[in-house]
Amino acid sequence: MRLVLDTDVIVAALRSDTGASRLLVEAALRGEFDLLLSVPLALEYEAVVMRPQHCLAAGLSPMEALFFVDKLISVARPVDVAFSWRPQLADPDDEFILDLAVNGRAEAVVTFNTADFAGRLDRFGIAAMKPKNAWRILGNQK
Repeated sequence: MRLVLDTDVIVAALRSDTGASRLLVEAALRGEFDLLLSVPLALEYEAVVMRPQHCLAAGLSPMEALFFVDKLISVARPVDVAFSWRPQLADPDDEFILDLAVNGRAEAVVTFNTADFAGRLDRFGIAAMKPKNAWRILGNQK
């Protein structure tokens, strides 16, 4: 399975020891699915995870938070975004996620903001789903 994990899922996994976001990140680290990643998304992961409020909530130093992101990047499948489909989404800040998902032939974009992608990913055969739904599907494929 090829998935794009939106930054909100990564932050949720970092800040909580429980929940589907954490389970998905742990599964990605074990190589249980292809985590698709582009340079812009990797940079966003790093910038957002390093925010003081997230480090504090996770009980991590900035160096530990950076190690977490580096570990995640190390297991991801890099995708070269050769073609952009912009504009598609109401939020222009999410366009690079759509471009990554389409170019990487993702099955789904996992995000808490499914409404931001509603109706737009479908035309490319890509689902937008919340972490708990992605975890259910991934768990059933084992």
